[in-house]
Amino acid sequence: MADGQPFIPPSAVDVDLSAVGWGLRRTMSDFETAMWRMEEVRPELRTPIVAVDILDRAPDWHRLVRAHEWASHIVPRIRMRAVEPAFGLGNPVWSVDPEFDLDYHLRRVRLAEPADLDNALRLCRHLASEPFDKARPPWMAMLVEGLDDGRAVYVVKTHHSMTDGMGGIQMMTLLHSRRPEPTPDKPDHEPAPPEHLNDFTALGRELLTEAKRAPSRLAGLVSGTARAARTVATRPFDTAGEVLDYANSLRRMIQPPPATGSPLLRARGLGRWFGTLEVPLHDLRIAAHAAGGSVNDAYIAALLGGYRRYHEEMGVPLGKIPMGMPINMRAAADATGGNRIAAVRFAGPATEADPARRIRKVRAIVLALREEPAVDIVEAASPLLVRLPTRLLAEWYLSQSRGLDLQASNVAGVPVPVYLAGARIERVFPFAPAPGCAVMATMVSHVGTCCVGVNLDTAAVTEPAVFMQCLQEGLDEVSALGGGVTGVDGSEGAQR
Repeated sequence: MADGQPFIPPSAVDVDLSAVGWGLRRTMSDFETAMWRMEEVRPELRTPIVAVDILDRAPDWHRLVRAHEWASHIVPRIRMRAVEPAFGLGNPVWSVDPEFDLDYHLRRVRLAEPADLDNALRLCRHLASEPFDKARPPWMAMLVEGLDDGRAVYVVKTHHSMTDGMGGIQMMTLLHSRRPEPTPDKPDHEPAPPEHLNDFTALGRELLTEAKRAPSRLAGLVSGTARAARTVATRPFDTAGEVLDYANSLRRMIQPPPATGSPLLRARGLGRWFGTLEVPLHDLRIAAHAAGGSVNDAYIAALLGGYRRYHEEMGVPLGKIPMGMPINMRAAADATGGNRIAAVRFAGPATEADPARRIRKVRAIVLALREEPAVDIVEAASPLLVRLPTRLLAEWYLSQSRGLDLQASNVAGVPVPVYLAGARIERVFPFAPAPGCAVMATMVSHVGTCCVGVNLDTAAVTEPAVFMQCLQEGLDEVSALGGGVTGVDGSEGAQR
């Protein structure tokens, strides 16, 4: 995603219950339904979104439990499971779990001594690799204690069908507070009552919903057809030009990136490995400005520089890197939660040795992609794609994603200090799913630091510690354009 505005969370006492609209939609979208079902036939397509908070100390456990309970009152989706309609006729429906058990979803573990952040990241990776129990609400959280330096780790994973990265940040902030002290007078209400929805009642609800939507859809179709007919009659050449432009854009969007991919990263498997990187937001912003790009452009260019260094280290020639990037499609009026992203693919200029020129090349590519008329083609085609047999849909998706050596995302984070049950959150590392691609890198800004979580496919990246060091050098190289060098690395399995 391109640079976003930072999200400033309210204090818990200031939460306006009438304004909290996270995840109000009761039926999965077609795009969410596809993600929910494809992993059943291809485990490579599991889509957990994982956020790892690094805390300055262990939080008060009882306060943490109460905070989760409170959040489940404010956001009913936290208590909801997905119910498939009978015979798969329709999309899954969110329904309050009649057996919701917070103790199942929120866990607490202590690492064996000695323990450091790398040990905690390994545990987070194992949690991320476990499939969800789809009979329950698809989220898990864990407090990891016992680090030698007195810090603690809080990790939460949610299924991508619940939310995208920005929606996840919005939900997480409900658990965060802008002060370490308890908030005993925060607004609250009773939790959503349990619902006993089964597959047949879910089907009935779907049919009823579709029946209610039919008149407005028909009216919209008639109105749109009439409007199109008037346009063709009054501006035939303009209309033909727009159709041709969209057709050309569609061709550019669906064809693979013009890059063959790295021979080093060709294999794919189920193994995953988590690594972390940091860079001061100020340094990255100054470097981006110096090169004539945005923070997102500098971030992408740094990753590509790391790819170039990794291939040099391994003695393998490198061409352009086929990569993908989600683009935030949320409007200001959109409800929080859910998924509002489009995916673009392009050939990353990793062969460009000069970091400033690399930033400018990335900027030109990304700006052009954002203006493509067919940029949201996957979402637009979801009603058709989700009707395909699930295995066929999964194989098609894998054919699109397996050729990508990198996916990179950038989500706006929190610019002010926040706390979790009394503990200060020092860093927030996001780990987005890597379904079919070699590497998924996600950046979130947190109180002036860009925190990058890197999710590697271990079949593709056989030397993860070397790879992470190369990515860090790529960040250092770009950061130096603004006069600073970061020199910070925190990768699982590597010395810091």
